[in-house]
Amino acid sequence: MVGAVITHGDSIIGEGYTSPYGGPHAEVNAIGSVRQPELLREATLYVTLEPCCHHGKTPPCTDLILAHGIPKVVIGVPDPHEKVAGQGIAQLRAAGCEVTVGVLEAACRHHHRRFLTFHEQKRPYIILKWAQSPDGYLAPDPSRREAGRPFWISGNRSRQLAHKWRTEEAAILVGTETALADNPKLTSRHWHGPDALRIVIDRRLRVPADYHLVGGESPTLVVCEPTESLPSHPNTEYLPIPFGPGFEKRLCEALHKRQVLSLLVEGGAHTLEAFLQYGLWDEARVFTGTRPLLGGLEAPRLSGRLLAQRPSGEDLLQIWMHD
Repeated sequence: MVGAVITHGDSIIGEGYTSPYGGPHAEVNAIGSVRQPELLREATLYVTLEPCCHHGKTPPCTDLILAHGIPKVVIGVPDPHEKVAGQGIAQLRAAGCEVTVGVLEAACRHHHRRFLTFHEQKRPYIILKWAQSPDGYLAPDPSRREAGRPFWISGNRSRQLAHKWRTEEAAILVGTETALADNPKLTSRHWHGPDALRIVIDRRLRVPADYHLVGGESPTLVVCEPTESLPSHPNTEYLPIPFGPGFEKRLCEALHKRQVLSLLVEGGAHTLEAFLQYGLWDEARVFTGTRPLLGGLEAPRLSGRLLAQRPSGEDLLQIWMHD
């Protein structure tokens, strides 16, 4: 969410942040919180993202700023949306408002990283997530596990945290082999919040109709090879895309057209490696468990910038950013 703060002298006189979709923006809520509106003509508005200047679900924020005579506006980052893209800044300056841009820019870009990636790169913000053993394996040899059931490497605390993450992203994706091996639900049942759109890459429609990802209460998007006829299941939509070279890019373009702002990729190994190989990732969240597997399916090799590292129950959680 965009955040806004209004100051008068050395005092904060107003604060606000973006309401749920379709509601007032941060600037509107901040201005509305000021108890003495006459002070606005001597105030400074600080906002993390450039104020909008077009009619969408709400009126332009620039009009409200100018109507109240706020003389100074400090902006973290310009808005890359095609209906804004510097026009809000230009409109404020043309009306005599003193505008400063780029204050705490890196922090504001990180805060708005999903929105900025979606509009600047025309794809969802992509988070890769996996759990690995301390000796570097994603899963044991197939002979050591039961088909159709998950093999847990991370502990309960980490699994609950992963469910929390699912409530924070627009969609969650797995490949065919993970769907077949684990029969996952990909819901946020261990955390309070909405389920993300479930996406499974199933090129030849191999996932059985009685598996959790087909039908069910949560919507699923099945990405498959173009074919003359597609199955029909409740709450399940099929997205035919040509596979082969460039598939991952085509998938990102299709999700962008569907307004999918962010994507959590939970596996498997081939799917994770493909996103890594083509540089289609922004963040990686890696749990390392405590039990060596002594062989099996190797975890992806990751290069990037280590942003944070902390315990997660008995596991170790590392957050990586793509350089």
